[in-house]
Amino acid sequence: MTADARDPVTVRRSPTPALSAADLAQLLDLWHACWPDGEFTPEDAEHAMGGIHWIAEADGRVVAHVSVVPRTLEADGRPLATGYVEAVATHPGWRHRGLATRLLQAADAHICDGFELGALGTGVHGLYERLGWETWQGPTWVRTQAGLMRTADEDGYIMVLRTPRTPPLRGTEALSCDWRPGDAW
Repeated sequence: MTADARDPVTVRRSPTPALSAADLAQLLDLWHACWPDGEFTPEDAEHAMGGIHWIAEADGRVVAHVSVVPRTLEADGRPLATGYVEAVATHPGWRHRGLATRLLQAADAHICDGFELGALGTGVHGLYERLGWETWQGPTWVRTQAGLMRTADEDGYIMVLRTPRTPPLRGTEALSCDWRPGDAW
């Protein structure tokens, strides 16, 4: 997907193994620009890897990013192949130009083509709601080696995108994710 001649932004899709060292360095720069207080951790960067990336570039610089990584969420114990959205970021100087929407639309199409469900964690619901995402209304949990651990602080922050392969879900079931270092969700 690329822009027309009047648009200085091009968008490319790349699996994680195809990202160059320069790409990775620019992504780190982008994330640090978007979260200058250090809120975006090395674990967050790791969570964004292992799937597909949509990268917007202008003048050879990364100005926006979205990735989708495969995860298994469980709704009331039922496993769901999930495309989990990570590291949604637009450089502060490039915000409010529709870049995040453009990248998310491509990511959403990928999720709808290959997963039973899309999911993400956010405190910024409006952007995603406009694209058909909905806030999960049920309690959230993380699956650990010791069993289920409640993540009540995540309730209301998890959003899902139903796909053509989504089984019937009320959206109020207990939803769990696999444990991982850093933020589980």
